[in-house]
Amino acid sequence: MSASTQASITWAQALAWRLERHLLDPVGDGSVADVVRRLGAVLSMDDALAELAVRTRQKESEPGELAAALVSGEVIQAFSFRGSMHYLSPEDGGLYLALRSAGRQWELRSWVEYYRLGPADWPDFRAAVRAALDDGPLTVPELGQVLATNPAYAHLAPVFEEGAGTLVKPLCWQGDVSLGPRRDGQRTLQRLDANPRWQGVPELDDAGPRAVLAYFRTYGPATTDNLHHWLGEGLSAGRKRLTTWFAGLGDRLVAVDVEGTTAYVAREDVDSLLAATPSEAVRFLPGHDQWLMGPGTKDVHVTPPSRRDLMTRKANPVVVGGVVCGTWARTGDDLTVTWLDERALPREAVEREADRLGAILGRELQLRLTT
Repeated sequence: MSASTQASITWAQALAWRLERHLLDPVGDGSVADVVRRLGAVLSMDDALAELAVRTRQKESEPGELAAALVSGEVIQAFSFRGSMHYLSPEDGGLYLALRSAGRQWELRSWVEYYRLGPADWPDFRAAVRAALDDGPLTVPELGQVLATNPAYAHLAPVFEEGAGTLVKPLCWQGDVSLGPRRDGQRTLQRLDANPRWQGVPELDDAGPRAVLAYFRTYGPATTDNLHHWLGEGLSAGRKRLTTWFAGLGDRLVAVDVEGTTAYVAREDVDSLLAATPSEAVRFLPGHDQWLMGPGTKDVHVTPPSRRDLMTRKANPVVVGGVVCGTWARTGDDLTVTWLDERALPREAVEREADRLGAILGRELQLRLTT
């Protein structure tokens, strides 16, 4: 894109504006579905951390609302970013699945040889999976048992019995199935098109520019490296494709100078970005929260290099004004905050956030501060 730099701002301003977009300062007043749609995706490998990621962005919430939103179809759960399970919006989630499926990994020789499914076999296989789920969700082994009644897929019965994790992923990416509510502790699969809110998987050239613009609207001002991290490394969208989609947005994106770094934001967000004032908000976030994972832990403006290893190992960050300044950990009702920054610890703000975390968790936490 050849857009000229429109204005100069500080990183403190940039992060303050992004905190508002992330519903972190001020904390949002929307629903579970509103939070998930705003973030684009919420990592769901750990149900407790996923719920905390959502609830910390809501002024009022109750335990179990995220699980209830999955049951009602207000959110969906699918394999997407980095091959991991994420909560997505049924209205916008198809954008990310379109990008994830663009690489057509199921056509790799290793896949074809292992599963004995060639590219030409997938349309019928996908149809058979959807038909098997017509009467409602099934566990992965149950789905395998139904498919095994067809001689063409009988050889896959052991794969499904063992969990079929890798084989299930492209079924999510192509919009055939999503992960349903657990039954007796086991994950289930369900037809995505059974959800009336589901908007389908759009064509790649439609999905790509929309996903790029959505990234800058929530995670901006962001660099092209940030973009390639989120949609390239995260979804294997391909550097060439991303570069083309980025360029195609033209003047819908505006370049800004952030202390010498060229970053981009959606044109409709420029005025609010320039009006942003630095935030001093303290937030306790769960490990691998999208605040960190969206720009990537290599982004030194959010995650100082000395703290990156902790964040990649899923430590819970204490964020001040958008910057990782410490960690927190809970054992029972004991909450330990470890301060890692050279600035003075904002004790009163940390205590307020500890009280807020306690209210979310429904526990009276005993705060312990260490450096």
